[in-house]
Amino acid sequence: MSVSRVKTTSLQRRKLAGMRLIRGGEFLMGSDAHYPEEAPVRRAVVGDFWIDEHPVTNRAFTRFVEDTGYVTFAEIAPDPLDYPGMLPDMARPGSAVFNKPDGPVDLGDSGAWWRFTFGADWRHPTGPDGDVAALLDHPVVQIAFADASAYAFWAGKALPTEAEWEFAGRGGVSGAPFMWGDELAPEGRMMANYWQGEFPWDNRADDGFERTSPVGAFPANGFGLYDMVGNVWEWTNDWYAADGAEPGRTCCGPPRARTAREHESYDPASPLLRIGRKVLKGGSHLCAANYCQRYRPSARYAQPIDSPTSHVGFRCIARR
Repeated sequence: MSVSRVKTTSLQRRKLAGMRLIRGGEFLMGSDAHYPEEAPVRRAVVGDFWIDEHPVTNRAFTRFVEDTGYVTFAEIAPDPLDYPGMLPDMARPGSAVFNKPDGPVDLGDSGAWWRFTFGADWRHPTGPDGDVAALLDHPVVQIAFADASAYAFWAGKALPTEAEWEFAGRGGVSGAPFMWGDELAPEGRMMANYWQGEFPWDNRADDGFERTSPVGAFPANGFGLYDMVGNVWEWTNDWYAADGAEPGRTCCGPPRARTAREHESYDPASPLLRIGRKVLKGGSHLCAANYCQRYRPSARYAQPIDSPTSHVGFRCIARR
């Protein structure tokens, strides 16, 4: 065996360490029983791929930054030219941080619990006084899409498509709302890190965590993957389309998920803001029974690519 072959095999083994091989196939994607953007249930097909057992951690992201000197989106002051009408004093590095209100608030006003915080970034997920030193085995957060993509490239991997993520997230369970079955908390057992109580002000933390949890703190799904729902939302590589099914398909066409283009992902509620949105999957520790019940594999969310927050992370795949 040649030296080059040995080196290649060694590199492949290092890259695939901590990943699980998912044998692809056809599956029923989406849901007709939950939020409208998840519908309709449709056939989709994915090939074989490897996927990280858990979200990328602060420990792993630290290695990436130390190796490359990479500076994340939240660590760079925004350019006012990119955001017409932005107040001059907002041109400082920072990001969005969840802040729990003291009491009930209007659930239609997310500004009641989200606050743009100067100095918030992956090293300081809750603001300048925060520190990841005690959170090295928690998922890295305050990650924009470009940051996740840069890490994936450095690792010799990629970000999953929405279909790949959902196939892996289901863990082989078909027809059930949760990756473990039909009940959110079977026999009272906490199966994921989500919000228990009335969001956003009353968190009983029955699962033991107010914010993120260490990866692997909850049971793996049927494919041996941890935190596929709850804990942190995860970036996928797909542009968001409000309708999940690809239009114009017949029963004889190849089954596939809806693939949008960037301009289709713009937020129709903000026609002057032409910022692409990617699909997030998995829900987070902020999902609750009374708000954002997206701790399910079929759930999806449109996230602007320039919007890191304190509850968004990612994991990578490697295609065969």
